Amino acid sequence: MAGGSELGRLEVGRISRAHGLKGDVVIAPISNRPERFAVGSTLFDAHDRAYLIAASRPQSHQFVVRIDGMNTREIAESLRGTLLFGDPLGELPEGEMWVHELVGAECVLTDGTSCGRVRTVQENPAHDMLVLSTGVLVPMVFVVDHDRSNRVVKIDPPAGLFELFE
Repeated sequence: MAGGSELGRLEVGRISRAHGLKGDVVIAPISNRPERFAVGSTLFDAHDRAYLIAASRPQSHQFVVRIDGMNTREIAESLRGTLLFGDPLGELPEGEMWVHELVGAECVLTDGTSCGRVRTVQENPAHDMLVLSTGVLVPMVFVVDHDRSNRVVKIDPPAGLFELFE
Protein backbone atom coordinates (compact mmCIF):
# COMPACT_ATOMS: atom_id res chain seq x y z
CA MET A 1 0.00 0.00 0.00
CA ALA A 2 1.65 3.11 -1.13
CA GLY A 3 -0.32 6.13 -0.21
CA GLY A 4 -0.94 9.24 -2.21
CA SER A 5 -0.20 11.25 -5.30
CA GLU A 6 1.70 14.51 -5.58
CA LEU A 7 -1.69 16.26 -5.91
CA GLY A 8 -2.80 15.13 -2.44
CA ARG A 9 -4.95 12.33 -3.75
CA LEU A 10 -5.11 8.99 -1.97
CA GLU A 11 -4.32 5.63 -3.51
CA VAL A 12 -7.66 3.80 -3.61
CA GLY A 13 -7.16 0.80 -5.89
CA ARG A 14 -5.36 -0.94 -8.72
CA ILE A 15 -6.80 -2.19 -12.01
CA SER A 16 -5.98 -5.88 -11.85
CA ARG A 17 -7.37 -7.09 -15.19
CA ALA A 18 -9.91 -6.72 -17.96
CA HIS A 19 -13.34 -8.31 -17.48
CA GLY A 20 -15.38 -9.44 -20.46
CA LEU A 21 -15.29 -8.00 -23.97
CA LYS A 22 -16.86 -4.55 -23.52
CA GLY A 23 -14.09 -2.71 -21.69
CA ASP A 24 -14.92 -3.49 -18.07
CA VAL A 25 -12.04 -3.74 -15.60
CA VAL A 26 -11.62 -5.39 -12.22
CA ILE A 27 -10.37 -3.05 -9.53
CA ALA A 28 -8.70 -4.41 -6.41
CA PRO A 29 -9.55 -1.81 -3.77
CA ILE A 30 -7.00 -0.45 -1.37
CA SER A 31 -9.60 1.84 0.19
CA ASN A 32 -12.12 0.63 2.75
CA ARG A 33 -14.65 3.10 1.29
CA PRO A 34 -16.82 1.34 -1.33
CA GLU A 35 -18.32 4.67 -2.43
CA ARG A 36 -14.96 5.29 -4.16
CA PHE A 37 -16.12 2.87 -6.85
CA ALA A 38 -19.76 4.01 -7.15
CA VAL A 39 -21.31 5.13 -10.43
CA GLY A 40 -20.48 8.80 -11.01
CA SER A 41 -17.22 8.71 -9.02
CA THR A 42 -14.04 9.96 -10.66
CA LEU A 43 -10.69 8.27 -10.11
CA PHE A 44 -7.30 9.40 -11.41
CA ASP A 45 -4.13 7.67 -12.51
CA ALA A 46 -0.60 8.80 -11.60
CA HIS A 47 -0.59 11.14 -14.62
CA ASP A 48 -3.78 12.88 -13.40
CA ARG A 49 -5.86 11.27 -16.17
CA ALA A 50 -9.49 11.15 -14.99
CA TYR A 51 -11.65 8.00 -15.13
CA LEU A 52 -15.41 8.46 -14.65
CA ILE A 53 -17.14 5.33 -13.37
CA ALA A 54 -20.14 4.59 -15.61
CA ALA A 55 -21.11 1.23 -14.07
CA SER A 56 -19.93 -0.67 -11.02
CA ARG A 57 -20.71 -3.81 -9.08
CA PRO A 58 -18.94 -5.60 -6.26
CA GLN A 59 -17.51 -9.04 -6.97
CA SER A 60 -15.90 -10.91 -4.08
CA HIS A 61 -13.50 -8.35 -2.55
CA GLN A 62 -13.15 -6.39 -5.79
CA PHE A 63 -15.25 -4.25 -8.11
CA VAL A 64 -16.13 -4.80 -11.76
CA VAL A 65 -16.21 -1.32 -13.25
CA ARG A 66 -17.00 0.22 -16.61
CA ILE A 67 -15.13 3.44 -17.18
CA ASP A 68 -16.83 6.05 -19.34
CA GLY A 69 -15.41 6.00 -22.87
CA MET A 70 -13.74 2.61 -22.60
CA ASN A 71 -15.58 0.09 -24.68
CA THR A 72 -13.10 -2.59 -25.76
CA ARG A 73 -11.22 -5.33 -24.02
CA GLU A 74 -7.99 -4.03 -25.60
CA ILE A 75 -8.39 -0.66 -23.89
CA ALA A 76 -9.18 -2.39 -20.60
CA GLU A 77 -6.13 -4.67 -20.96
CA SER A 78 -3.89 -1.64 -21.56
CA LEU A 79 -4.82 -0.38 -18.08
CA ARG A 80 -3.78 -3.54 -16.23
CA GLY A 81 -1.71 -2.58 -13.17
CA THR A 82 -2.77 1.08 -13.20
CA LEU A 83 -2.86 2.61 -9.73
CA LEU A 84 -5.98 4.66 -9.10
CA PHE A 85 -6.22 7.68 -6.83
CA GLY A 86 -9.14 9.64 -5.40
CA ASP A 87 -9.62 12.95 -3.68
CA PRO A 88 -9.97 12.82 0.13
CA LEU A 89 -13.54 12.23 1.31
CA GLY A 90 -13.53 14.62 4.25
CA GLU A 91 -12.03 14.10 7.66
CA LEU A 92 -11.16 10.67 9.00
CA PRO A 93 -13.22 9.20 11.82
CA GLU A 94 -11.59 9.39 15.26
CA GLY A 95 -8.82 6.83 15.69
CA GLU A 96 -8.27 6.18 11.96
CA MET A 97 -5.13 7.07 10.01
CA TRP A 98 -4.23 7.47 6.35
CA VAL A 99 -1.70 4.91 5.16
CA HIS A 100 0.19 7.54 3.16
CA GLU A 101 0.72 9.53 6.37
CA LEU A 102 2.17 6.49 8.14
CA VAL A 103 4.66 5.49 5.44
CA GLY A 104 7.96 7.23 6.17
CA ALA A 105 6.94 8.27 9.68
CA GLU A 106 9.28 7.61 12.59
CA CYS A 107 8.02 4.90 14.92
CA VAL A 108 8.72 5.41 18.63
CA LEU A 109 7.85 3.66 21.87
CA THR A 110 5.80 5.51 24.49
CA ASP A 111 9.06 6.53 26.20
CA GLY A 112 10.32 8.12 22.94
CA THR A 113 12.79 5.36 21.98
CA SER A 114 13.04 5.15 18.18
CA CYS A 115 12.11 1.81 16.59
CA GLY A 116 12.77 2.75 12.96
CA ARG A 117 10.72 4.24 10.14
CA VAL A 118 7.47 2.85 8.76
CA ARG A 119 8.38 1.32 5.39
CA THR A 120 4.86 0.19 4.48
CA VAL A 121 1.58 -0.99 5.93
CA GLN A 122 0.86 -4.64 5.26
CA GLU A 123 -2.67 -5.98 5.21
CA ASN A 124 -3.33 -8.81 7.63
CA PRO A 125 -6.64 -10.53 8.44
CA ALA A 126 -6.38 -9.80 12.16
CA HIS A 127 -4.81 -6.32 12.13
CA ASP A 128 -2.87 -4.40 9.51
CA MET A 129 0.84 -4.34 10.32
CA LEU A 130 3.37 -1.53 10.29
CA VAL A 131 6.47 -2.84 8.51
CA LEU A 132 9.42 -1.00 9.99
CA SER A 133 12.76 -0.27 8.34
CA THR A 134 14.29 -2.66 10.90
CA GLY A 135 12.13 -5.54 9.62
CA VAL A 136 9.92 -5.56 12.71
CA LEU A 137 6.18 -6.02 12.12
CA VAL A 138 3.98 -4.07 14.51
CA PRO A 139 0.22 -4.77 14.58
CA MET A 140 -1.77 -1.53 14.25
CA VAL A 141 -3.60 -2.38 17.47
CA PHE A 142 -0.41 -1.27 19.31
CA VAL A 143 -0.44 2.23 17.78
CA VAL A 144 -1.45 4.64 20.56
CA ASP A 145 -0.82 8.00 18.90
CA HIS A 146 -0.03 9.53 15.53
CA ASP A 147 1.45 13.01 15.27
CA ARG A 148 0.66 14.01 11.67
CA SER A 149 2.60 17.29 11.71
CA ASN A 150 5.84 15.72 12.99
CA ARG A 151 5.29 12.38 11.19
CA VAL A 152 5.69 10.28 14.33
CA VAL A 153 3.80 7.11 15.21
CA LYS A 154 3.82 6.14 18.89
CA ILE A 155 3.39 2.47 19.79
CA ASP A 156 2.93 0.53 23.02
CA PRO A 157 3.80 -3.08 22.09
CA PRO A 158 3.89 -5.98 24.52
CA ALA A 159 7.23 -6.94 26.06
CA GLY A 160 9.25 -9.18 23.77
CA LEU A 161 7.84 -8.05 20.42
CA PHE A 162 11.17 -6.67 19.19
CA GLU A 163 13.12 -9.65 20.51
CA LEU A 164 11.14 -11.88 18.11
CA PHE A 165 12.92 -10.17 15.21
CA GLU A 166 16.48 -10.38 16.53
